[in-house]
Amino acid sequence: MGGRLLPLPLLPPLLLLPLLLPLLPRAGGAGGTVCGCCAGPLHNGSAVARYCASRADAEPRGRCCVAGGPHPGRIVGLDLSRCSLRSLPPGLPEAAAAVVVDLTENPLTALPNASFLGFTRLQSLAVPLSLECPGGSSAWEQVTTHGSSRLCQGQRNPCNSSGELAQLCPENALCAPDGPGLSQCLCSSPFHGYKCLREGAFPVLLFCGILGAVTAALSLLLWSTQRRKAKAP
Repeated sequence: MGGRLLPLPLLPPLLLLPLLLPLLPRAGGAGGTVCGCCAGPLHNGSAVARYCASRADAEPRGRCCVAGGPHPGRIVGLDLSRCSLRSLPPGLPEAAAAVVVDLTENPLTALPNASFLGFTRLQSLAVPLSLECPGGSSAWEQVTTHGSSRLCQGQRNPCNSSGELAQLCPENALCAPDGPGLSQCLCSSPFHGYKCLREGAFPVLLFCGILGAVTAALSLLLWSTQRRKAKAP
């Protein structure tokens, strides 16, 4: 006796999210995108290679220097010199935890605004001589030139150098660095929400309860809809 197979209910994306998160690449990890965007290993004698050799908890991986220890897989150095790059690779944010980055000897025409957003640990950046340091010279302790390269060293905290940035943050928020010449406003504890106007801990249980109820309702609705369609002649 033949029977009709009932299709499985279509699950909302929110229900599948916890299952998919472990499969997604993590920012700052040693992903193949940025470490393998240029052929070959770290250049011998380069600033990135020297920095990598100076750290006992780091090792070269492609064009990256990757840390071990408490933060395994974190990119702490990135050597993209001599890669014929005309623009920054899309995987650059993977190296947001980098301390040393080398972009020299590339036909780069410009560094877009906020190219190094989130690079708060960056202390040494080498770029082609035709380019300025991101954030301008005021964003660095020292800017020097050598041959066809410009070296930007010692990233400054923009919140310390300008009182105007702190005044732009709303009440109950503090200015925090967010990359060369970039800043962000972070809510002071226990404030949160829009313009840091809400006080107290974030209602995690209430949020999860509402999210779970909505997900369950949508799953039940879709299941019943699919069941009726399967039973229809």
